Amino acid sequence: MVLTGIRQMQLIDVPKPEILNPFDVLIKLKVVAVCGSDLHYYTTGRIGSQVVQFPFAVGHECAGIVEAVGSLVKSVGPGDRIAIEPAMTCGECDQCKSGRENTCRSIKFLGCPGQAEGALQEYMVMPEKCCFKVSDKLNMDEAALSEPLTIGVYAVKRSIPMEGATVGILGFGPIGFSVLTAAIAAGAKAVYVTDKIEERLHKAKQAGAKYAGNPDNTEIEIEILKQEPLGLDVVFECCGQHEAIDNAFHLLKPGGKLMVIGIPEFDRWSIPVDIARRNEITIVNVRRQNHSLEETLDGLESGKYNVDAMVTHRFPLAKAKDAFDLLDKYADGVMKVMIDFD
Repeated sequence: MVLTGIRQMQLIDVPKPEILNPFDVLIKLKVVAVCGSDLHYYTTGRIGSQVVQFPFAVGHECAGIVEAVGSLVKSVGPGDRIAIEPAMTCGECDQCKSGRENTCRSIKFLGCPGQAEGALQEYMVMPEKCCFKVSDKLNMDEAALSEPLTIGVYAVKRSIPMEGATVGILGFGPIGFSVLTAAIAAGAKAVYVTDKIEERLHKAKQAGAKYAGNPDNTEIEIEILKQEPLGLDVVFECCGQHEAIDNAFHLLKPGGKLMVIGIPEFDRWSIPVDIARRNEITIVNVRRQNHSLEETLDGLESGKYNVDAMVTHRFPLAKAKDAFDLLDKYADGVMKVMIDFD
């Protein structure tokens, strides 16, 4: 299924990919979850400097079954159920050698323009190092959703010690859900969530948030600071909206930390300099994840993390456009849409 223009998609026939490298793995896809970045490419054709050249397949949150392997592959074999790391890194640049594979100079990421075709296809070839065998304890949805969940796990690890912390999450889509899950598991004392979709706020409360409010009809800063008059220790911006950044600076206590995860549709953030400077706010950008996928899969298998409530809608591959249109309109309380291949 390829993008053919802005808000246009088409199902096409292409040759089945072949194993060309001894470390390659041929995968039969079972499920792909639609990410907000996929939606950006669908609705605008770009994220920043990354511009789609049509036709192009998006999708990177995926899981499948190994169909065949190259001659030197050892960690997985035909029939294995796998989660897939969508980032293919070089291992040779300064970033990779310093342990920052998520900012690899030559990264190839599934569904990223100019890098690699995405996962909205029946078969795909990936390097062995991107394939993680999962046990029968995990279903295919959980294996695919380990990718967005690991962003939350990574963001929480990069922020502050969570034990006893007061936390804000602005935007409760799948990434906000992932941050909440990881923060609570790490020992956060109280988590305050905002979103403009009421169904998502209900999910936040059910998942353990102390407070969940809609900024369209509630003075969220006032309501949160009533409960936390000293301010919050850390705020995770998960929606890519200017108003959320403004909220964050007013909610953070002096010395607090702002974790920026959301992907905006504009090119420049604007911040309140006086508050940022006087309160010595630390701003940290989060780029996908780094060295956290195996930890996340282990957490899912052990029951430490639960992503079942994240999934709200399912579509077959042939109706992927309907899935993207639903997410584009944020209709019907949508959070995470899954594309099934069976």
